[in-house]
Amino acid sequence: LDLDTARQELEEFIPHVKNISDSSVKKMAGRDLMRFKEFKRQGIAVKFGRFTQKENQQIQKNVEEFLSLTGIDSAEKLLFTSRYPEIKDTIHRLKTEHHFCEKISEGIPRPWRLIYYRARKMFDPNNYKGRYTKEEIEKLKKYQALHGNDWKKISELMSRSNLSVAMKFSEIKSAINYGPWTKEETQKLMNAVKEVMRRKLKAENPSSLSSLEESDSDLWIDREKLYQQLPWTEIESKVGSRYWRQCKQKWTSVLTSKLTRGQQLYRGTNGLQAKINLIKRLYETNAEDASEVNWDELSHAIGDVPRAYVQTKFYKLKVSSVPLWKRKTFSEIIDYLYEKKLPELEEQL
Repeated sequence: LDLDTARQELEEFIPHVKNISDSSVKKMAGRDLMRFKEFKRQGIAVKFGRFTQKENQQIQKNVEEFLSLTGIDSAEKLLFTSRYPEIKDTIHRLKTEHHFCEKISEGIPRPWRLIYYRARKMFDPNNYKGRYTKEEIEKLKKYQALHGNDWKKISELMSRSNLSVAMKFSEIKSAINYGPWTKEETQKLMNAVKEVMRRKLKAENPSSLSSLEESDSDLWIDREKLYQQLPWTEIESKVGSRYWRQCKQKWTSVLTSKLTRGQQLYRGTNGLQAKINLIKRLYETNAEDASEVNWDELSHAIGDVPRAYVQTKFYKLKVSSVPLWKRKTFSEIIDYLYEKKLPELEEQL
């Protein structure tokens, strides 16, 4: 099918298909359209939302039958192939030969991608490990301070599933102030960062500390390369009135202002060019998930700014430009920005 025809035919089953990227429509035309038509013939509507017990049982049956068919000895190897690099190629070959997409979605009137995500959640052995201990919560806060929202990496460090660590972190609360930062709070943050940074510098290179102490300027800010490794939970305790994530975000804004000497990177033609560069670089990564993006490298697409600054700008870009972005996968959001928003920005520039 050509793209327009595919979109028209899919619209009967997925009303919001007009907001789905071209590349995703092509995938759905191949994986889902014939299935949807067969379900229609049987009088069964395409479903979204929470999976039923019957659907979960069907997924279980489909996975077990596929394992039996191919000889792959565990659902984890089938659905989390990247955890087994030594046999990855063999598993990919078996999945292709035995039509994994069709088999895994058999009997379930939903888009293939949603079925696949549900199967991964059901069969991830790291997904059902009970309540988090106090030690695990502290570890989670520490790892998130170090790695941001790289849930894939954090899940490996904690032997919990991606979804589990992401959801648990969203539950963690703290008695914090959500209003604008006062001068006193900002100064506390600066002093706390300076203190821990000085300690790191002294440990790494004692001679560098003397020049640091002699300088009356903010030259020490130039050691921004250390910001990802800063102990944010310790800084949180020194500031007292703010959660560590707020401290990190505020530090990022202070840092960005210092590094760019007050330039407004996201204003005027500079802002348009930065957005264009950001979309192009994200598209070139071919990433399926935000955790696969190297945000440090990507920061050079905008300028000498911290990764958190780039992530914030990407978030604002998708919220303001991508309709129904919460319903879209990461790759669908990038495709939409590339196909729809990029031409607009280039014309404006």
